[in-house]
Amino acid sequence: MSRFRPLTLPIHTVSSSGPLLQPRDVVGANGQQGAGLSAVGMSSDRQSHYTVVKVGEIYFRVALDTASSDLWIVSTACGTATCTKVPRYPLAYQGPTFVSVNDNATTFAAGYADGSTASGFVAKETIQVANLTIPEQHFGLVTNSNLTLTDQVSGIFGLGFPRLSSISKATNSTPFFTTLAYKGLLDYPLFALSLAKNGTGSLTLGAIDSSVVGNNTSQISWNRVAAFPPFVIEVNVTSPTYLQWAIPLASFSVNNTSLDPISTYPTVRGGQSLALIDAGSSGISGPVQDVSRIFSQIEGARLVNSDAGQWVIPCDTTVPITVNYTLLPEDYLIGPASGNPNLCLSWPRASSPNSDGIDWQFGAPFLRTVYSVFSFGINTKEPPIIGFYHLRNATELANLTTSQTPEYISSYLASISATYPTTLPNVILPTPSYTTPAYTLNTSVSAPSGGRAHFGAGDEHVHASVWNPDPAGDRECVGSANRET
Repeated sequence: MSRFRPLTLPIHTVSSSGPLLQPRDVVGANGQQGAGLSAVGMSSDRQSHYTVVKVGEIYFRVALDTASSDLWIVSTACGTATCTKVPRYPLAYQGPTFVSVNDNATTFAAGYADGSTASGFVAKETIQVANLTIPEQHFGLVTNSNLTLTDQVSGIFGLGFPRLSSISKATNSTPFFTTLAYKGLLDYPLFALSLAKNGTGSLTLGAIDSSVVGNNTSQISWNRVAAFPPFVIEVNVTSPTYLQWAIPLASFSVNNTSLDPISTYPTVRGGQSLALIDAGSSGISGPVQDVSRIFSQIEGARLVNSDAGQWVIPCDTTVPITVNYTLLPEDYLIGPASGNPNLCLSWPRASSPNSDGIDWQFGAPFLRTVYSVFSFGINTKEPPIIGFYHLRNATELANLTTSQTPEYISSYLASISATYPTTLPNVILPTPSYTTPAYTLNTSVSAPSGGRAHFGAGDEHVHASVWNPDPAGDRECVGSANRET
């Protein structure tokens, strides 16, 4: 084993031209407000990224999440410790743009992977992000939550597909971004994220951030989003639709040896592994059968917490990890263990199997190394795809790789005060063994591996069309971004 040989986790890319992309200013081609740019900040604990939305006449910070679809804000009716520490929507003040839904009796509930929840009722209000405004947009007002909210963040801004939305199911409406696309208010039916390590980034709606990509759209690599068959319990979805921003993984490569990912459900999707691209996650996780093989290639790595699927590695490691994009130690090291500062907790963690068949989750440590573009696609024209643009060119990456000395890593970890109160076991722990739950999707309805599936959830009239092509005719794809067929 060696600390100095790279590990690669390439993702499947798709070839041919990408969506209708050009670097844009934040207004549309004809001076219309068909695109918007909003600043993105990083929380002080480095666990989330947030932007600002205007709800009625009040501005709120909201955490970005691509693995959920609802926008919600804590209200003054929420008296939990979580809610009372952050700005809340004042229910006693109902401005001229507030619209009650069913006398506030239409409820919603949101649950997240860490076990946290939020619940409340649905209302309508004028919602503005950057310069894009939707009147009477459905959103959630939380009356009870156990989420940990910091840095004056008052809610969650879900950017996922409408099939995930509990508010959409309760009201036959669409989430904020889907509404923008459905109403033709965007130049392009996409959003893009820059989650910078220094805490400053951007969210663009309807366009890409020219200050990040410049004229290099051809250097964006595109990955087709997987369609999902209906859940067994879903009665209003009869054909595969888009559920999550999940894309296929290709293979691992360690010391020039290629290893295929081992899918948790090998009889589903032809044994293909899927990875969720999740801006709301602070880490990277994967199935134990893959994660254990990663750490078996890093000298000094050992499992220290079976329940959490947590490994440690020597803090002076210089091994780069690559997922088509190189993660340097400063990207994937979580921080030193307080009981043994020479050993660092590291991503990825091994996670218990998910019944939807998604094996991997790539959160902030990965997304901070790329500029990510999430395109909803155009019905019958273009399936949903995700694009990644290197934030480090080849020369910068080579220089950074050379600079990742033990002294540099030690200085970096000290600069972010990243010591974790962890007691390391004095024995070798066995590799975790998890119970695989029953697959909860309807296997009698096949999900295409990369073709065009219907966009939307439930009511096809509401969700079928995301963005109508130019009435004057199909627009030409620009640039030469590569996608594999």
